[in-house]
This record gives sequence, C-alpha cells and structure tokens, in this order.
Amino acid sequence: MIMESHENLRLTYGNAFSIFEATSIFIFSFEYLYRVFIAFKDDKLKGVSKYVFSVFGIIDLISILPFYLNTFIKVDGRFLRILRLFRLTRIFKLGRDSSSLKLFTKALFSVRNELRFTLFLSTLMILFSASAIYYLENDAQPEKFSSISESIWWATVSLATVGYGDVYPITVGGKMFASLISLIGIGIVAIPTGIISASFVEEIRLVREKKPSSIKPDKK
Repeated sequence: MIMESHENLRLTYGNAFSIFEATSIFIFSFEYLYRVFIAFKDDKLKGVSKYVFSVFGIIDLISILPFYLNTFIKVDGRFLRILRLFRLTRIFKLGRDSSSLKLFTKALFSVRNELRFTLFLSTLMILFSASAIYYLENDAQPEKFSSISESIWWATVSLATVGYGDVYPITVGGKMFASLISLIGIGIVAIPTGIISASFVEEIRLVREKKPSSIKPDKK
C-alpha cells in the first residue's frame, strides 16, 4: 500500500503489485474458510458464529472483502477508496498469537467499566465546551463557530490538548474559557492513560506470579 501510493512506482510495478495482492488474498481467503471449517467441526454453527463475529474473525473478513467487492461488484470509485483503508486491518493479523497483545487486551477488559465512565465524562465535557464556546464566539466569528455542532471540532482538539490552530477564540471570554478547558483537558487525557497503565502493570505482575521460579534453592 505504501509503494502503491507513489505514482512512479505504481506505474512501473503495477502488475507486480496486483499479483502480490491476489496471492495474499488467496492465502487469507483459504485461511478464513479453513478457520470457519475448524470452528464448525469443533462446535457446529455455534462455533462458526463465535469465530465469524469475534474481533479477529471480523478482521479476517474485512481484510479480504474489499478485493472481492472491487473485482466482482461494480461500485462507486469513491467508495472503493474507503474500502482500501480496510486492507490495513491485515496488520492486526500479525498480533493474533501475540502473548503481549492478549495481555494488553485482558488489561483493557478488566478496566472496561472505568474506561466507559471516562469516555462518558469526556463526551459530556466536549458537548459542554462546544456549547460554551459557541455562545462566547458566535458573534465574533460566525463563520467558524456557526453552531454547536461545528464547535465540537474545536472542543475535541482543545480537550485533547492537540490545538491545531485552525479554529481559535478571539474574544476575551473565549480566550479565558479556552485556557481553562486546556488545563482540564490535561486531566481528562491523563485519567484513561493512568487507568490503562495501572491495569497493564497489574496483569504483568499476576502473570509473573503464576510463572514458576527458575531459581532453585541452594542445597546445604
């Protein structure tokens, strides 16, 4: 995909890229069907459903689906450009048997309730910030803060402490509010980061405690 994005390489090696793509799709398609077969063999339709709708089952499917849609179904070219993004999901196939990825996934799952709350809190803060900045800046910048919906972009990048600078307040009230929101945003970003980090460290500790010690006691 990276090489195809360069026009000179695409024109020169376009056929080679197509062959590589078709070969990859053949391998991934065989793998997908084989996994469905094994799932059916192990637990009939229940096993198939469990695999197909699992995270990696969905990744396996959308890794090959754009190729077949592009080859056998005539769809709008703009839609195909979006489908090409799904080819990136093949990267996630590399981590299927990674113990570190499984550990990280387990750590996320163990703090899912806390993460849901922080997501809810972040959403509320974004909506509150967008509403406030709309009323503070709409008169001064009606083209940039034309509605609360348009102001959500500013609120999101400000609370995330990114601050692209494409939209910014110019009134005194807007600047004061933006300063406050930026400080609050640091805390909002830090909360989920701390929760995930603590959970990940805890999972690593539990795994190490379960492993038997390789150090043998001295015999006297």
